[in-house]
Amino acid sequence: MDLLTVKAFALDIDGVFTDGSILCTTDGDLLRVYDAKDGFAIRMAVMNGYPVGIITGGSSESIRKRMMASGILPEDVYLHCRDKMDQFREFCGKYALQPEDVMYFGDDVPDVEVLLAAGCGVCPSDGAEEAKAAADIVSTKPGGKGCIREVIEQTLKAQGKWIFDTGLYKKKF
Repeated sequence: MDLLTVKAFALDIDGVFTDGSILCTTDGDLLRVYDAKDGFAIRMAVMNGYPVGIITGGSSESIRKRMMASGILPEDVYLHCRDKMDQFREFCGKYALQPEDVMYFGDDVPDVEVLLAAGCGVCPSDGAEEAKAAADIVSTKPGGKGCIREVIEQTLKAQGKWIFDTGLYKKKF
């Protein structure tokens, strides 16, 4: 896919936004660690008007809260997904996008169908072999360690949109 045709981004959480590690508290809450630079790349995409969606098998409301802090709309955070194509189609429909307009980040077997359907599938360097084989781009970075930043930055730079606007940043975040 030509990076110039990307109109939106959709991402998995565990293994993409995080390294896949999950801590479980005694009350059952699942804790994840996110890379701040990945979060900033999402903010840059949002500030430039790209729709951004999260499609994850995770079900913790803390995911929604973290993504909202990055500028993603709460209704664009799809939790507890068991057939990610359903939510991918819903996200595309909401924004009148064709699947080929979307760059999707996924790292494991449940992501393969969406990686293949999206205009550009992206997999972290440490993704499952099936996901890497389905992806158009395999990042040089592992999940939770800058893979999102690397590819979104490349995409926005290719489109001439990797420009930081302090005033807009202060207003939105």
